[in-house]
Amino acid sequence: MDNFQIETAQNVNIYQNVAGIGDRILAHLIDGVVIVAYFFLILFIFIGVDLIDDDSYLFLFFMVAGLPPFFYHLMFETFWNGQSIGKKVMRIRVVKLDGSKPAFSNYLLRWLLRLVDISIASGGVAVITILLNGKGQRLGDIAATSTVITEKKITDFREILLAELPENYTPKYPQVTVFTDQEMQNIKSIYFSARHQGNHNIILKLSEKLSQVMELNFDEKPIEFVDTVIKDYTFYTQDL
Repeated sequence: MDNFQIETAQNVNIYQNVAGIGDRILAHLIDGVVIVAYFFLILFIFIGVDLIDDDSYLFLFFMVAGLPPFFYHLMFETFWNGQSIGKKVMRIRVVKLDGSKPAFSNYLLRWLLRLVDISIASGGVAVITILLNGKGQRLGDIAATSTVITEKKITDFREILLAELPENYTPKYPQVTVFTDQEMQNIKSIYFSARHQGNHNIILKLSEKLSQVMELNFDEKPIEFVDTVIKDYTFYTQDL
């Protein structure tokens, strides 16, 4: 699974876990099943009320059966926080490259370019672009400065240990000993969760709270400061 790093205006590096191509294809197939099921549901309703053979109702049938599927992806992603039914099932979501929620214009650009990405080439253009891009972007995403990320929990070996210490590690903040083991475990949990989910505001607030408790000012980026605090705590307590 690819991931990439972004530096925000607050000098916080966030990591986006790009949705796998398999998850995106499965989400697309699920959406296709939903659309087909909707079409046949409307068809059966019109047949049931004996309207399908009435030419005067054909326009109504095509409007009711055709328009919702046509706008399916645009409407769901816009009003369902970047997810269609398929994306919801696969726990993936459309976001902007900086991790924020896309605007309607971003969703619109993605939707308009589906014709090139997916419809004309049966998804071939989208698959090739995603595999070559490195940020999980098809052409529509590149135009809309968006991508699709996974919300599945990524288990990282660094989350099992308190912190990985490089050989000959030199600590920077002896004040970290003011924290208890439980407090540091909570700090670590919040930090890794926020970093993997791209919640840079949480990392910023966490760094401010840590500096306040430790009664010091730091000159690093917030994400680097929190990471150093965790490693320093491990250094000072590993032999206790």
